[in-house]
Formats: sequence, structure tokens, C-alpha cells
Amino acid sequence: MKIGLSPLLSFNAGYVDTAGFLTLSGLFTAHVTGNFVTFGAAVAQGSAGALGKLLVLPVFCLVIIVTRMAAHPLQRHGRPVMRIMLGVKFALLAIAAAIAIRFGAFADPDAAPALAVGLTLAAAMAIQNAVHRIHMTTEPPTTLMPGITTQIMIDIADLISGVAGDNRPALMARLRRMSANVVSFAAGCGGAALAWRSEGDLCFLLPPVLALLTPFLAPAP
Repeated sequence: MKIGLSPLLSFNAGYVDTAGFLTLSGLFTAHVTGNFVTFGAAVAQGSAGALGKLLVLPVFCLVIIVTRMAAHPLQRHGRPVMRIMLGVKFALLAIAAAIAIRFGAFADPDAAPALAVGLTLAAAMAIQNAVHRIHMTTEPPTTLMPGITTQIMIDIADLISGVAGDNRPALMARLRRMSANVVSFAAGCGGAALAWRSEGDLCFLLPPVLALLTPFLAPAP
């Protein structure tokens, strides 16, 4: 895996998740299971945005299934599956940005344009998750930070206690990779918050620009 791809994906995931959350009344587009909580809160409080939170997980799951099924014929024909999937992700992020800029700001997060943005962003993040699970199995996660943060703390504890032993070099290398992704994800969250506050829906322009770089960083099949 070429250096830089995994942290770049992490940055973009944090950025997309935060921009979507701020624009779409608390909708998570990368950490989609968080919408269980926000959906319950929307129902309990009678606030808007419940429909998007209800639909995002099925869409996320369906896109992963389609991504996996589409990969098989591409592989049989020797196509660069990872690069193609990252290209599709770029297209989805570009579509979401175009809709957000054309129709935002969204007074009603359950209206069709807002739903289109949220579900398109979730579809893009679903492809990123599928790419990670299929093609980047040796890399730390790029969207789900709780598990990777837990592993970082475990590794730090092992280093402090001295139980790592001869495994210390490998542990240190893993710790550096995981930390890079966490820092990148956090930077993406912060960057999205600043961009949203200063530029509004124009903040959605950055994710497709960054996503456009990723197929060139991905390895050939």
C-alpha cells in the first residue's frame, strides 16, 4: 500500500462525516451506526431528519453488497478493481457536492434534495469501507475510529509495561500507522467544521477533489 492513501482516506471520511452531520441535522454518513442514536433522539424529540437516519443504513449495506458483487466480474477480466471503486466513490462525492451547492442550505433535512445528499455521501463512504475490507486488509480502518483507538491504547499499555518484548518493532510500526489514521480523521473533522462555518455548503467541494487523487495512489491489481 503506497504511503499516504490510508491517511488521505481517513481525512476524507472525517471531513465527509462532519460536513454531513452539520448540514443534515445530525446525519452520520461514514459512522452510519451512530444514526441509531440520532434516529431515536429525533423520534423522541419530534425533530426533523428522522427519515434520512432511517434510510442511511439500508443504503449503506446495499451499496456494499453491490460493490462486492460488481468486483467479481471486474476481477475476472483483470480490471483494476480498487481504482475503479475509488473512481466511483469520487463520482458519488462530486454528485453530492453538486446537489448540496445547488439546493442547500437545507431547511428540511427530510426533503428530497437533502436526502439525496445524505444518501449519496453514505453510498460513497460505503464504497470506501468495502475497499478497505477487500483491498486494504493490512491497513488500519479509515472510517471507524473507536476500534482503532482501543488498539492504540492497548499497544501503548504494552509498550509502557514492557510486555511487547521482541514484538516491539512490529508494534511500533502498527502504532504509527494507526495513529496516522486517527490524527488524519480528526483533522478532517476539524477541517470540515471550519469550512462549513466559513463557506457553508461550498465545504462539500473538497471531498471529491481529495477523492480524485486516491485512484492514482491505489496499487494496480
